Amino acid sequence: MPVLEEVLSANAAYAKSFGDKSELALPPARGFAILTCMDARLDPAKYAGLSEGDAHVIRNAGGRASDDAIRSLVISYKLLGTKEWFVIHHSNCGMEFFTDEVMRGLLANSLETAALGEAGFYDVGAGPGCAEAKYIDWLTIADQAESVLEDVARIKAHSLVPNGIPVYGYIYDIATGRLIEVPAATVAGSSL
Repeated sequence: MPVLEEVLSANAAYAKSFGDKSELALPPARGFAILTCMDARLDPAKYAGLSEGDAHVIRNAGGRASDDAIRSLVISYKLLGTKEWFVIHHSNCGMEFFTDEVMRGLLANSLETAALGEAGFYDVGAGPGCAEAKYIDWLTIADQAESVLEDVARIKAHSLVPNGIPVYGYIYDIATGRLIEVPAATVAGSSL
């Protein structure tokens, strides 16, 4: 278990210099939340200039506005006072490399990790698989700008989201580290 040992060792070093971080307030100090992808190449603290305690960061595959992501955003606002939200997808996202049908087929064949080749993901597992995948919307991405717009619009249209919260739409460019605005998404997410 070398990864476990590495994580616990790093945590021990972090805890030694934890200092006054235990005094951070529960609400985010800068009053905003980011919904972004779980991709390991993205570091929201760095690309958004965050320190511990500054903002809520909600991450999932693709940075999509799933029911659970919206649940987290509503809690962020209602109980912890965030006043602005960002939806940030990114270039070269893994969610662009397959469809719901591909994912369902892979899981029906095997629960083992698939491989990625020039033609896309393919199964290398021996099975058994599971048919439960056919009941999940995997929220894959065919077009980054369109998916940002869809997610911002879904959040803004949700009955539990107050009109006064602006929701901004961006794509993080993994080649440059820049946030690129999706203007249509920002318009759709403007506060009323």
